[in-house]
Amino acid sequence: MGEATDGSATHRSIQLPGCAIDSGGGSPATPRSEGVRQSDTLPPMSSTATEGLEIYLVGGAVRDRLLCLPVDELDYVVVGSTAAEMRRRGFIQVGKDFPVFLHPETKDEYALARTERKCAPGYHGFEVHAAPEVTLEQDLLRRDLTINALAEDWDGHIIDPFGGVADLKARVLRHVSPAFAEDPVRILRVARFAARFAELGFRVADETMELMRDMVAAGEVDALVPDRVWQEMSKALAESRPSRFFEVLHACGALARLLPELDRLWGVPQPAASHPEVDTGVHVMLVVDMAARLSDAAEVRFAALCHDLGKGTTARAQWPQHPGHEERSVALVDDVCVRLRVPKRFCELARLAARYHGLVHRAARLQPGTYLTLFEAVDLFRRPRRLEQLLLACEADYRGRPGWEERAYPQGDLVRRCAVVAQRVDQRAIAAAAEPGHIAADIRSARLAAIDMACRRPTAPASQA
Repeated sequence: MGEATDGSATHRSIQLPGCAIDSGGGSPATPRSEGVRQSDTLPPMSSTATEGLEIYLVGGAVRDRLLCLPVDELDYVVVGSTAAEMRRRGFIQVGKDFPVFLHPETKDEYALARTERKCAPGYHGFEVHAAPEVTLEQDLLRRDLTINALAEDWDGHIIDPFGGVADLKARVLRHVSPAFAEDPVRILRVARFAARFAELGFRVADETMELMRDMVAAGEVDALVPDRVWQEMSKALAESRPSRFFEVLHACGALARLLPELDRLWGVPQPAASHPEVDTGVHVMLVVDMAARLSDAAEVRFAALCHDLGKGTTARAQWPQHPGHEERSVALVDDVCVRLRVPKRFCELARLAARYHGLVHRAARLQPGTYLTLFEAVDLFRRPRRLEQLLLACEADYRGRPGWEERAYPQGDLVRRCAVVAQRVDQRAIAAAAEPGHIAADIRSARLAAIDMACRRPTAPASQA
């Protein structure tokens, strides 16, 4: 099989021609069995590292090309070879548990065809068998979803033993075999693929959803380590519809085990006048998707996801009101961040969004001192970018409601205007003129006066959180 080279070892984006399944919502085309040769698309290297090997392009590269999507990574399976032979050809073995090698020049991954057998609980409990007699079909059988169990040979033929092409056309995420249940990470991956392909209309097959529910009931999800949960969650937050990740986990019961602070929001009512969606869980999903629309920053999306966690702990007698939910949300954000080992920058912004989103919504009614307290809390004068991220999370909360999606959010502009004038206060000039010991107080007074002038023009109506 031919290989690609562009002088870069990683993160190459390759648009392979000959895509066969429309990803834009039109009628899917019939998958091709012949067409552009891999040798035409991926020029052979001048080295002889792969000469004589039986190699197949596999997994996401085949799937994404068939969906007419850009291909970011090239992964290959080598059938009929050994680790010793690969090393002799100059391939670099990576890891100890799996027979995976890096090409000596392109650094693409080449894995020996292998099978896996469950031998202990959790996702580390597998015995790997790689040998020349392992077939391509046996290797594909161990994969999670049919759409990922595809291969392509040198002549451009698609090898599809488990119906992956049909599921691509039908927009279905379906497990390959009952062995899916042996690895709880696959629940997270299905949810992430649901988020990744949400715009294409993909859904989880009923039988796959049922299998995931059985896995949760069997305690398999409890074996997931925090780092892996956060890794999959952070990837899902980077998608255009991150809500699908959490909705799938909620539907199969995994969210209640992994992120109970979020899961308990479903079924908790809010005032219909300010929340047409009523259900808090539904609201938070709308908010995280709106955050994805407003910002590419994963920190903003995580803050949007966590801003209302405290509503899940409101006493039923107080429904649909949620007094004090901001403070409770902050405490729950801390719990989530510690348990999942969330990076500090995510935690800090999520705490700010949880505590201050209601205050920002009331921007037109705030006093200068409240503004300055907010600016000091977000560390505006040293880290101005964080205020902007907070305002985007607040805007996502405001617009993440049915019928409110296209509303203006003048509260954000008012806060920005007040922040600008506070930042423009000339601290050096004040320090030079101030009496000893009065510098900080004089700077604060100047900032308050500047904010007062900026706030005199009412700009934003009051809004409920």
